[in-house]
Amino acid sequence: MNMNGKRPQHGRRGFTLIEMIIVIAVISILLSIAVPAYTVHVLRAKEAVLREDLNSMRTAIDQYTQDKDKAPQSLDDLVSSGYLHGIPKDPITYATDTWQPVTDDSIAQLGQTESGITDVHSGSNKVGSDGTAYNTW
Repeated sequence: MNMNGKRPQHGRRGFTLIEMIIVIAVISILLSIAVPAYTVHVLRAKEAVLREDLNSMRTAIDQYTQDKDKAPQSLDDLVSSGYLHGIPKDPITYATDTWQPVTDDSIAQLGQTESGITDVHSGSNKVGSDGTAYNTW
């Protein structure tokens, strides 16, 4: 003991090498579980957005065709006529210009004067979590 009644400290306290290795191993195990789960959730969220965007555009195409008695000639017609606020960004390709409109020469309803776009698909050639290509949704 020294004069003020305290023991002198001869060494610093810290983590041992084995403690550090155990902590790093536990963190690695947790990350190996969390990262794949996170990527699956992100993919499912993108697919949900894709389904919703396709549904919105298909509904707008149908409404445009019914109201105007002609099918839209481009997706921009839906925006300029107010059926969509804007062409949504494809969550798979991250672009608004990759949508693949499907045109058909047939008339979808009685009184329709002009054929045009009848459907729309994603421009991505990737395969979804259900095993089908996004461009077939």
